[in-house]
Amino acid sequence: MRRVIILGTGGTIASRIDHAKGHVAAAASGSELLNSLTERGFALPDGVRVEVEQFCNVGSFLFDLDLAFRLAQRAATLLAEPDVAGVVVTHGTDTMEESAYLADLVIDSEKPVVFTGAQRHADEPDADGPRNLADAIRVAASPTARGLGAVIVFASEIHGARDVTKLHTSRLGTFQSAEHGKLGDVDEGRVVVRQRPLLRRHFPVERVEPAVDLIRLVMGSDARFLRCALDSGARGIVLEAFGRGNGTPPVNELVREAVAGGVPVLVASRCPQGRVMPVYGAGGGKDLERAGAIFAGDLTGLKARILLAVLLGGPRERELADIVASAAG
Repeated sequence: MRRVIILGTGGTIASRIDHAKGHVAAAASGSELLNSLTERGFALPDGVRVEVEQFCNVGSFLFDLDLAFRLAQRAATLLAEPDVAGVVVTHGTDTMEESAYLADLVIDSEKPVVFTGAQRHADEPDADGPRNLADAIRVAASPTARGLGAVIVFASEIHGARDVTKLHTSRLGTFQSAEHGKLGDVDEGRVVVRQRPLLRRHFPVERVEPAVDLIRLVMGSDARFLRCALDSGARGIVLEAFGRGNGTPPVNELVREAVAGGVPVLVASRCPQGRVMPVYGAGGGKDLERAGAIFAGDLTGLKARILLAVLLGGPRERELADIVASAAG
């Protein structure tokens, strides 16, 4: 019999009301979440045994890169077992897209890793967690999902880890792959895949570099935050730059200093869609390129940071810019 393993990590899907403290916090175990499916009338796939392992139980705003990497390592170990069809990770939505993309980059398996969660906590009468979990289990068990890598299954949609973004603080259909679209759906229990990711890359690293900072440029940005990052020991920096990837003269000059000092700088855009390209001079993206910055295609700043943290965690056989280009498109 094929197995699907649920790795419980907490998040809203596992959160309950603590009346004594007056707040909501992760409390329910993965086993409780699985039992809730039967209580809500959701059936499990035929011929599949679902098992639960509690990895942690926290809100995903408490995740860091090390914890996300250890989660990916554990998922990889489970996927290596011959009778495991796939792994489901129940996870808070705040940083789910980051954990999913990290897993996509470091796990070398054709079997799916399916992240899911909820926007409404477990004590709400119309909690969305049970349906999301039931759908995620079906995707993890489906041969159709092989080769998709890490995905997020939410609101009956399947999204690839590279392109998905949380777009709304509370709406149930918060996860969208706005520019390139979802990979498929779970329709009345049937897993339907309509497209497959072409830019999946695997990097066999034994650690990730936590000291990678993300800095968003705003109107009138000087180089203070960039200087602070360098002075506090950043090993890599991602700039969320203007438009096509434009900076300001003070930022560009400090980027030159950072790169000369061995600190790579990636450029993403503040825009939610579109690629960065070194087009403009007079302080723009062309000057960032001349300063040594690497342009991160259409990756968001969050995803570019994850990619750089992974790449700095292991040896590289090619130039960093070439590797980034292969993953960023």
